Amino acid sequence: MTSPPETSIQFSRETSYRGWLAALGVSLATALLIVSPFFWLGIASGHDISFHASSWLDAAGQWKEGIIYPRWTEWANYGFGEPRFLFYPPLSWMLGAALSLVLPGNAVPGAFIVLAQTLGGMSMFALARRFLSRGPSVFAAASYAANPYALLIVYMRSDFAEELAAVFLPLLLLAALQIGGLIENRWQYRRWAIAIFALLFAAVWLSNAPAGVMATYSMALLFAWATGRRKSFGPLWRGAAGFALGFGLTSFYLLPAAYEQRWVNIAQALSSGLQPSQNFLYTQINDPEHNLFNWIASTLAVLLMVMTGIAAQTARRSAQNGEPEGKRKELWQALLLLSAAATILMLRPSAILWAHLPKLQFVQFPWRWMGILAVPYAYFGGAVVARKTASRIWACIVLIAVAGAGWGMVHKTWWDSDDIPSLQESINNDRGFEGTDEYDPAGDDHYNLPQNAPRLQILPIEDSEARPPKAEIRTERWTSEERDLSVTSSQPAMLALRLLDYPGWHVSVNGKAVAPGHAESTTQMVFRLSPGVTRIAVSFVRTPDRIYGYILSSVSILGLIAILLARTRPQS
Repeated sequence: MTSPPETSIQFSRETSYRGWLAALGVSLATALLIVSPFFWLGIASGHDISFHASSWLDAAGQWKEGIIYPRWTEWANYGFGEPRFLFYPPLSWMLGAALSLVLPGNAVPGAFIVLAQTLGGMSMFALARRFLSRGPSVFAAASYAANPYALLIVYMRSDFAEELAAVFLPLLLLAALQIGGLIENRWQYRRWAIAIFALLFAAVWLSNAPAGVMATYSMALLFAWATGRRKSFGPLWRGAAGFALGFGLTSFYLLPAAYEQRWVNIAQALSSGLQPSQNFLYTQINDPEHNLFNWIASTLAVLLMVMTGIAAQTARRSAQNGEPEGKRKELWQALLLLSAAATILMLRPSAILWAHLPKLQFVQFPWRWMGILAVPYAYFGGAVVARKTASRIWACIVLIAVAGAGWGMVHKTWWDSDDIPSLQESINNDRGFEGTDEYDPAGDDHYNLPQNAPRLQILPIEDSEARPPKAEIRTERWTSEERDLSVTSSQPAMLALRLLDYPGWHVSVNGKAVAPGHAESTTQMVFRLSPGVTRIAVSFVRTPDRIYGYILSSVSILGLIAILLARTRPQS
């Protein structure tokens, strides 16, 4: 016979499972509703669709060659390549590449969106369920999955990396609140909260670098506030430990990306139209398309601010499930602090912060802080629904606001189902796709590269010669990271390789390391050939910064495992 305590525990677990299943069902339904226009309008062709889709296809192709972690994007710059995968965080393009291997090309964006928004809703449910009952928590999950900024990303921006980073933000906040001492730490050991925070923090950085910058400043502000609130340096030290471990876990990507910026034209990431000063709310420049989009983003930001403010004020008086009054007040204040910080950084008076805070300028667009604001917005909305007198009114307000915003963006964006098939066709036909300004190797002008260049081309020694000398070219190996070939020529000649020079490439001619020559106004590799047989080997190797990054990440993983497996006394 089952004893009463066992019956109570079993009932509690069944109730918990039902709550998670409800959150999963609602989040999935919300995500499917978001992508429903894709079924009859095609693919939302936002600003970054080509960038992300081309990365997926290139990475998937390299996996087929046996390259597990690509670094060089082979088909960028019409086959001349670029070191995109060194600088762009890996989680989003790896997920997209994995989906492209099992789904038709045009199905990948929709599948990515459904997966990300469903997981984002579940992440928000985990945060809300700590303080709210099941129904309001499920509402918070749906509100987060379909928040106005998420709709902007899906329909008009196609920034899949930022969408993926948003999945981890509610859980990151939950872990930060625990190690900051603002809410009860329910892990068996106190150190586990630091380890979980580090993992989530690393996941944000490995999804999207601007989101990583925003998460770093947001969590640092939260820890500083918790330190003042507790009148103890404990939250600050624990937060610093979480940051250190998180950055250590990302070092295999972050260290090379930071060090090798000197080898590319990274300043192009802040070219005209991409600077923070040009993207504060309702800012206008001499670009009508920029101004129209900025107006749309600014209006959504104001909508999100107003709704968050109203919900926060209403939630201040809502009843929470068993949390002491002090904890409810601290949670409300912490979320309001993050909301205020995100709001201020979207406004022009914060320009001095954008100019002086390290790396903040690389967030580029101040309205990106809507991604942080969306977390308090969804939680406060769930707290409002917890009040019976306001639940129906607030649910109607959210439904009208989200439906109106979504309807407007669906009709404003460009729908096109040819983007991904065209990219795939260009790769299959050995043509490749456009490159990226900020990842162009230093000294190169990728706009001067020919779009239909052959992989190998024999050129005369002097420009005055009418025809190039005859030569026999034999390609022994040609992959994304290795090019082995031999050239037999009866007279001196030049060989142009369809490949841009970069410090990561190791080049040898007849077994001796050499520095290749360059074509005029580009860094295309050019070799001077002597009569006879010339063997050329080009391979993409690990530079010291990448080796150090792998070592630091490996040490951090061991530290993480040690924290999780350490035998210490559980907290009472």
